[in-house]
Amino acid sequence: MSEKKNYITPEGFERLRSEYSDLLNVERPKVVEVVAWAASNGDRSENADYQYGKRRLREIDRRLFFLKNRIQDAEVIDPAQVKSDKVVFGAKVTLETEEGEEVTYQIVGEDEIDVKNKKISWRSPLAKAILGKRMDDEVKVAKPSGEEMMIIIDIEFS
Repeated sequence: MSEKKNYITPEGFERLRSEYSDLLNVERPKVVEVVAWAASNGDRSENADYQYGKRRLREIDRRLFFLKNRIQDAEVIDPAQVKSDKVVFGAKVTLETEEGEEVTYQIVGEDEIDVKNKKISWRSPLAKAILGKRMDDEVKVAKPSGEEMMIIIDIEFS
């Protein structure tokens, strides 16, 4: 069993459980049925349905194993239940860049990263730089283009 924590929001946890359930109860039985049918056709060495089906079963089983471990190690934290004046897991943080631009990120679990929707992992460099900070704190953020100073202008939990 893994020693590291898998912090996750309730929505992210439900997505993991849903994917696990779908793979186990829907997709895997379909592939098993195809493999069984292909095996009944005789020579397996030249049977593409059998070979690809077995490969797909291995992929599904690896993903099920991974999801099972992530679910077992999950520590679900509901941002709506958090009351803090500091940046912690689940917070939506609005930052002001050096150019005066405002950007908002939510700190989520590693399985929930969604760059398009500004959801970043609590293990990311940006999250590490702002975790534990308060409103109006200046933070130095390492970026590929160099370091940038940002100011925390809002912290909310929802």
